[in-house]
Amino acid sequence: MVLCSFHLFALKEGHTPPTFLSALHKAGIKPIVQALVLRWMILPQVISTGHLLARNVRWDMLLVLPEGSHISESLRASAIAAEWTASIGTSSKLLSSYSSLNAELLNPVPGTVPPASLDLAAAAQAESSQNLELTPELASFIAALPAHIKTRPVSMLNLLSLNEGKHAQYVKYGHEFSSRVGARYGGRVKIVGKVTSSGVVEPKEGDVRKQQQEGWDEIAFVHYPSITHFASMAADNDYQGVNHKYRLGALKDTFIICVVEISPDGKLVCEAEKENKMKL
Repeated sequence: MVLCSFHLFALKEGHTPPTFLSALHKAGIKPIVQALVLRWMILPQVISTGHLLARNVRWDMLLVLPEGSHISESLRASAIAAEWTASIGTSSKLLSSYSSLNAELLNPVPGTVPPASLDLAAAAQAESSQNLELTPELASFIAALPAHIKTRPVSMLNLLSLNEGKHAQYVKYGHEFSSRVGARYGGRVKIVGKVTSSGVVEPKEGDVRKQQQEGWDEIAFVHYPSITHFASMAADNDYQGVNHKYRLGALKDTFIICVVEISPDGKLVCEAEKENKMKL
């Protein structure tokens, strides 16, 4: 097992994702994942709510950083308005193969992505997305997105706090998701691990920072071919059968936040790769 860390950042006025990433790269920090936050899918109900939801924080970016990455105090002071982070232990094999797997998922072979469409009738039946169901609000949000966002790959950051004695039940959900109900819509778990600490990173003496233990147990970073695929899965009766049988009862608390991955210059990954091919 190796450690890495997931960071949500709200940037200060005058700072943009490209300028922030440029500063990180100049400092020798190379993120495993760099992404723009698109929206919340499920809000936490108990854990971390004060840090994640209070003060009307609008999260701008998600970064996944390798163990040992250190953001200087000067960069924090100048660029970061708010930060929440979770340290996780995960498989070294998983992290070493992440770049190649992610490249394949972001640039699929034509004809290999399963189709997806929104079922507005199904959306009308769900009043809240908290149980991972499709709502009219989410369907309307997706319908209003620009085409280049609506159809591009997204990733979902899932934080999980499990009820005592329910880990095996959630493992069954994970198996059903990966082998059947999630895979049907192109859902693919890219990073999974145990949360070792999480919260707002508070300064201690000198340049050392102390992290809290808030009660999160596991983390899953999951790929979907598009946000429409995610919503279509949520509207699927077969998926909901598995969701209600295994997932919901196993969770004490959870949140899901949707992101779109970007290149170091701040462009959507697929768009940046298309531009590079055109230059060749």
